[in-house]
Amino acid sequence: MKARFTLPRQIWFAAFGIALLMALGWVATRSGPLAPIRVTVVRVAEGEISPALFGIGTVGAQRAYAIGPTAAGRVKRVLVDVGDTVKAGQLLAEMDPVDLDSRVASADAAAARARSAVAAAEAQVDEARSRQKLAASEARRYAGLGQKGFVSSSAVDGKLQQAESADAQIAAAESALASAREDAGRLDAERAGARQQRMNLRLVAPTDGAVTSRDAEPGSTVVAGQAVVKMVDPASLWVTTRLDQGRSAGLRVGLAARIVLRSDPRNTLAGKVVRIEPLADSTTEERIAQVMFDRLPQGASIGEMAEVTLRLPVVRDALLIPNAALRHRGAQTGVWLRADGRLRFAPVTAGDQGLDGKVQIIDGLKSGDELVVYSERDLEDDSRIEVVPALGEKAP
Repeated sequence: MKARFTLPRQIWFAAFGIALLMALGWVATRSGPLAPIRVTVVRVAEGEISPALFGIGTVGAQRAYAIGPTAAGRVKRVLVDVGDTVKAGQLLAEMDPVDLDSRVASADAAAARARSAVAAAEAQVDEARSRQKLAASEARRYAGLGQKGFVSSSAVDGKLQQAESADAQIAAAESALASAREDAGRLDAERAGARQQRMNLRLVAPTDGAVTSRDAEPGSTVVAGQAVVKMVDPASLWVTTRLDQGRSAGLRVGLAARIVLRSDPRNTLAGKVVRIEPLADSTTEERIAQVMFDRLPQGASIGEMAEVTLRLPVVRDALLIPNAALRHRGAQTGVWLRADGRLRFAPVTAGDQGLDGKVQIIDGLKSGDELVVYSERDLEDDSRIEVVPALGEKAP
């Protein structure tokens, strides 16, 4: 019989252990913590970019009016409701006059009485002038007779005194007339003030527009300046747009805008920037721009949200990279650059950005540089990487 050759059991165990260690090492270096980090890369290319600014805004009105009384009072009636279209001068609401009508009637009567007093004073002035004319004529005649010796000197003195008295009566009558006219003017002013107060109780539309709010009902008591009705001029609708300060370079008045209302996302409206607010929001780090519609939208609501895109001039022959390639290390903005088989962080200066995800690089890179776009984990200098077409795929 032939003898069977068998390896010792220790050799089998040793071979199994070596194979197991090799398998564990392969797993650790290919899919464990020691495995290279899978990344996708792209090369810096030259091209043109259409930068744009994107912001969210709310529809408002440039000209809005809060219409209320100039003095505290009670609302008598409100003639309009929310959504009504009104014309300039149309009566919107009216306050309760209380005793104001009686005060106006009293002022009218006082003014009429003052006009009668003026007429009486004017008649007295006319009478005094007539007497003064007669007295002056008599004084001249007696003075002539006295010089000829036909009348005594005492008679002449009496006529002269009558002429002086007539002059004084004219002065008194004219003074009374001036006083009567002043009283008449004062009473006319008081009457005009009372009538103006009465007119102020009629709340009228200052311009053509639409009612947006009805803030008080008949019987309600409101204070001076409190709105009873609010309205806007529909022709002045605009979008108050908030834009990221860090991406607002190039924002200026006159930029063309595309506006998409939240209520009608399939329709794009044209507009333009008409004003940039000088006061920015330091809390949200946003700038505020007012964007006016080129044509007024149908059915737009005050306070409705809108998406606004502002187109900036096209930049040609620019170095472009995907926005996703930008990384932040402390206060520095840069990219992970792959050069000579090594990985390093390269600070860059970014410029304009397009809505297609492209970013202009002003400084820090050159055309053809290879850089990391996406990575499985955070990268460090000289990290081991494996370039793949996509993070979900293996390298070919």
